[in-house]
Amino acid sequence: MKKLVIMLCVAFLSVGAFAQDKKVAKIEFKTDVIDYGTIEKGSNGVRVFEFTNTGDAPLIISNVKSTCGCTVPKKPDGPILPGESGEIEVKYDTNRVNPIRKTITVTSNAETPTVALKIKGLVIDPSKTNVLEKKNKSVMEQ
Repeated sequence: MKKLVIMLCVAFLSVGAFAQDKKVAKIEFKTDVIDYGTIEKGSNGVRVFEFTNTGDAPLIISNVKSTCGCTVPKKPDGPILPGESGEIEVKYDTNRVNPIRKTITVTSNAETPTVALKIKGLVIDPSKTNVLEKKNKSVMEQ
């Protein structure tokens, strides 16, 4: 009986030691929010979230999705090795004149498997903005 107990203790300690040696990928973004600021309708809507694999195992991004069809994210094709960097490209449809408030969800094999990235800003139509400015200016001159 004592031998059985000793063997079980050794087995548990061995499993614990192996669990501590498990390698994991870690994804660290330079920023998790990109602010487009105020941009004009039809301007370039492409922005990039940069990240680094700070873990000790290859990072595999399995899915990147947006809360809206107006925002198209693009993930890296292959694994990102430990210490290497990568990008998630986001393209917002700037033909939509309105405030930008969107979330991009990144799913990977990282220690934190789901990360939420955000984009924000305002798309304006310069032709309509100029009309409002002229109208406000004429009202103020009266």
